Amino acid sequence: MAHNGVLFLDELPEFPRNVLEVMRQPLEERRVTIARAQMTLTFPAAFVLVAASNPCPCGFAQDFRRECFCTPPQIQRYMSKISGPLMDRIDIQIDVPAVPYKELANTRSAESSEVIRMRVVAARNLQLRRFFDERIYTNAQMGPRHLRKFCVLTPECEKVMENAVTKLGFSARGYDRILKVARTIADLAGEDCLTPKHLSEAVQYRTLDRNLWA
Repeated sequence: MAHNGVLFLDELPEFPRNVLEVMRQPLEERRVTIARAQMTLTFPAAFVLVAASNPCPCGFAQDFRRECFCTPPQIQRYMSKISGPLMDRIDIQIDVPAVPYKELANTRSAESSEVIRMRVVAARNLQLRRFFDERIYTNAQMGPRHLRKFCVLTPECEKVMENAVTKLGFSARGYDRILKVARTIADLAGEDCLTPKHLSEAVQYRTLDRNLWA
């Protein structure tokens, strides 16, 4: 039902693990296969997955204002429902800490939604032109051939990726997804070539899964 739309899963670790593992196929192949006794059917399932999770059962493991009473084994059991292979398929993973009062009460004007929208539309139009003859439409759909063609790495960029893979232990899938996110970051900035800053930012968006299993 979420095909060509957004699938939002709140309290991700509260879902049974076997249910979450079913997500791996559509996230990778953009389709889902349902097997029954009489037949096997395949449906399109190209969606954007958005998920939210507390850091522990009580929700206060990383809250500077409240004390967390969860034990390390409880936290481990809670987060272990999100498997490494599933987390590996989530492109952007960020920690959202509690917001201090000074920031809540801040009266500074932020970038407007209209300005952000214009930048996103410009990036999407850029991708449409880039993939005009490729039978794909967005950076997220790029395969190995597209990554080699549109995500050319300079020696400086290769050094960033080598450090990320070596020190943080990213998989081949994680490597490809970092390149896709970095390509989008560059598109949003209106820059043609990938630079170390684009890759470094993309790497920062994939550190949560490593912290979970540390």
